[in-house]
Amino acid sequence: MSVRTARAVRLVIRTFSELSVTVGTVIVLFVVHVLFWTGVEADRAMASEIDRLQEQWSQAPAPDAKPAEGEGGSASAKEPYEDGESFAVMHIPRFGSGWAKPVLEGTAAGTLKKGLGHYARTARPGERGNFAVAGHRRTYGDPFKDFPKLRPGDAVVLNDGTTWFTYRIDRKPYRTLPSDTAVIDPVPERSPYGGPGRYLTLTTCEPEWGHSHRLIAWAHLDSTRPVDQGKPDALRS
Repeated sequence: MSVRTARAVRLVIRTFSELSVTVGTVIVLFVVHVLFWTGVEADRAMASEIDRLQEQWSQAPAPDAKPAEGEGGSASAKEPYEDGESFAVMHIPRFGSGWAKPVLEGTAAGTLKKGLGHYARTARPGERGNFAVAGHRRTYGDPFKDFPKLRPGDAVVLNDGTTWFTYRIDRKPYRTLPSDTAVIDPVPERSPYGGPGRYLTLTTCEPEWGHSHRLIAWAHLDSTRPVDQGKPDALRS
């Protein structure tokens, strides 16, 4: 091998090594961003949304003495939710006593970075029909990381500033395809329900680090409680 050829070979090897190190560094940084930094950003965003809601609720005038939605109230006179804006806080004791996430209108990618997303045109909390909500399984705070742990009887509690709505899970999470949009119908297909009611549907990605399928959990409205009467029993244990 000539000196010129040897130099060329060493140059190729050195260039390849440098490229490998660079690519490896980029991959590591990307993984750190996905696994750690998106979670940090999402936790800050969700905490900010909850703080904003609590501040808004603290300044709101006392509601009139009317039946809570889900107990005969009508949603027809209510202003529509604003796209991308938070309107409620969800608690799921199964996921931990401190688990609380804001619920925002819409399921756009940017919206789900700040909390859970309400499927547009599905029911409001407590309303007759199906209140459907999506959340990330992993990344952006991992809000639904423990989704497969949900079991029948588990409570899902929402606070919209005036009312606590307590739903109860009716079956273990169901696996389906992203195209199966009937799972958020007013009476969800393949759900335990045979007719109209006041339902909740939760959806997230499956498998844990993929998105080829969806996990679905269904619940029915179990009770409502005015906020000024304190937390519901499901959050006191």
